[in-house]
Amino acid sequence: MAAPKPTFILCFDFDGTLINPEGDPVFHPVLGQMIQQLRSQGAAWVINTGRSLPQTIKGLAQHGIFMQPDYIIAQECDIYRPGIFKQWRDFGSWNRQARKAHERFVKDHQPSLTAIRELVEKQTKGEFLSGDYGELGIVGSTEEELDMICAFIDTHARQFPDIGYHRNGVYLRFSHSGYSKGTALSELARMLGMDASRCFAAGDNHNDLSMLNPLHARMIATPGNGLPPVKEHVLRHGGFVATKPASEGMIEALGHYFGARA
Repeated sequence: MAAPKPTFILCFDFDGTLINPEGDPVFHPVLGQMIQQLRSQGAAWVINTGRSLPQTIKGLAQHGIFMQPDYIIAQECDIYRPGIFKQWRDFGSWNRQARKAHERFVKDHQPSLTAIRELVEKQTKGEFLSGDYGELGIVGSTEEELDMICAFIDTHARQFPDIGYHRNGVYLRFSHSGYSKGTALSELARMLGMDASRCFAAGDNHNDLSMLNPLHARMIATPGNGLPPVKEHVLRHGGFVATKPASEGMIEALGHYFGARA
């Protein structure tokens, strides 16, 4: 018999939201119990992260989280689900579309990318990164320096709205603006027959802002260690700001929205 279709989504960022490497415990077991309880009531558990798929799977095992998520959104965009023998595979055509869009993005915006690269290399202590498969990014020497770089990128994005990026601390990765944690969450919800009213999303950093948006999730939260701009954003949109960090804060958030108790 096929498993019942999920009726709502629990979507969490990984680092800083589900886990706190400096905490004790790193992942609170009570949160795991609450997620399982809500799964029994129809929730699909989603990890939405900037990590790659292998890094996410490794991180779950490394931190003693042996529950398998129902879906993983990796590198802030690509949607995966478990396949045969628990091998993860693309869910739908979204990942293929995202890769094609990124290829077009790199090709169409060479002048802007060159100008950004020159700024980074000539006016900052940061580093402009390029990979073998078209990946482009920046590592700033400080968060304040990356603030300045992002402001410059935004001047280009105002002229070319498909210029996008994912920022986490001093790290930034370029992408087509149509493919983000937020749009991937909405696409997953669409494929599952839901809309934003059935989505809970939680995150702590700049790259989580796209999913902490009523367009993609009507129930939003950030842990106590969320960055000040993230907390301000969540409050401005009527969401929940926890008092405790990472998984302990997520226990608060699930209690707030679902009355969940382990």
